[in-house]
Amino acid sequence: MRHKLQFLFHRLKPLIKPVMAIALMGVLMFGHADGALAARAGGRIGGGSFRAPTRVAPSPSYRSPGGGGGYYPGGGFGFPFLLPLFGFGGGFGGLFSIILFIGLANFIMRTVREMGSDNEAGGGSAVNPPVSVAKLQIGLLAEARSLQDDLNRIALSADTSSSEGLTQVLQEATLSLLRHPEYWQYATAQTASTRLLSAEQNFNQLVLAERSKFTGETVSNVNNRLQQADAKVAESGELAPTQPGAYIVASVIVATQGKLNLPKVSSTQDVRQALSTLGAVSSDRLLAVEVLWTPQASGETLTSDEMIAEYPELTLV
Repeated sequence: MRHKLQFLFHRLKPLIKPVMAIALMGVLMFGHADGALAARAGGRIGGGSFRAPTRVAPSPSYRSPGGGGGYYPGGGFGFPFLLPLFGFGGGFGGLFSIILFIGLANFIMRTVREMGSDNEAGGGSAVNPPVSVAKLQIGLLAEARSLQDDLNRIALSADTSSSEGLTQVLQEATLSLLRHPEYWQYATAQTASTRLLSAEQNFNQLVLAERSKFTGETVSNVNNRLQQADAKVAESGELAPTQPGAYIVASVIVATQGKLNLPKVSSTQDVRQALSTLGAVSSDRLLAVEVLWTPQASGETLTSDEMIAEYPELTLV
């Protein structure tokens, strides 16, 4: 039995080293993959509401007593309608019908004109007005680590339950990105014109597409619901050195009433213009906003391979 074991050992000895090398390579590969996946955790700030603006009905107008006959919605035909009520004219039944028809026609014409004026002033139906949904995405060099700190601070302190708070989130996030132009390497921008009833779906599709690229959300403040991962997990890569070809990606997604035109991004000047346009959206027009960034923790970065795989739409600026 002993001789058989020795013989088997000598037969397998040439295979031991290759097997160990393959096992070591597997450990290194899976260990690297785990690190890469951990570096793709993201942060998220935002919220909003897609509600139709309330329409205030025009106040009724009352004619003065001297105008003859009091209030009538059509206007201008009050006095003739009173004739039959007081018994004047006996044979005026046919005339009364004619006057009634003219009054109704006048009322309908006025209503149509008012609706047309409202549509011209509001750019469309008051119930389903035009809406723009825009996305700006920037890939920055990993040296812009203070951007992660800025966005983390905004996420932990922002009021995302009101239009004013969301407007402040949008302004502070765009301002933080504007402060790092020397680190802008890649960017893309897109704008879609739609209507209010379909804008929420378009907005959510853009947000979900970006969130699906994260392995988790270690910091999230959406509609005033703050969620934060354990500090050790969120900051696990804080002391990692910056590697060549490492990046941070930030995305700003906005839905606003009316038109919002972002430039086609091909230079840093285009990126600056797009950020300024988004940051200038007023609170009375802003419907929803989400700011997403990855990696979330300061010190973690994306590799060049991850950038190419997850963000192929980004172009060099």
